[in-house]
Formats: sequence, C-alpha cells, structure tokens
Amino acid sequence: MTPVRYRCTACGNLTRFDVTSTRRTRAFHHYTVGGALEVEDEEVLAEDVEEVSCRWCGNGAAVEAI
Repeated sequence: MTPVRYRCTACGNLTRFDVTSTRRTRAFHHYTVGGALEVEDEEVLAEDVEEVSCRWCGNGAAVEAI
C-alpha cells in the first residue's frame, strides 16, 4: 500500500496528523520459550481510514489527501 500524504487547508500543515483507521492484517506470531510475543512478517490486507485531523490546529474538515 502506498502511504497517503495529507495537507490541512486551514493552517498549511503538511507533517502532523491524527489518523484513525481500521486494519485487517495477517502476521506470523512467534512466542519465545519465555512466553514473550514477537510479531513478524505483518501484511496489511485491508485498511479503512475513518478520520484524519490536523495535529496543529485540530481541524478535521479542512484536511485533504494530496
């Protein structure tokens, strides 16, 4: 998946956004002998971006994908 860049038309921000999304993934779970989990080879099968808001000004309605 190609990452999406965002821009806030309210304040001009190009670098800081809060993104709420739901992902469906497939991953290899490797448990050590001590029981610690290491997630390896994670693949994103589907992603649904629900909301994007600007971290600088808090505006969510003025954010656009570029």
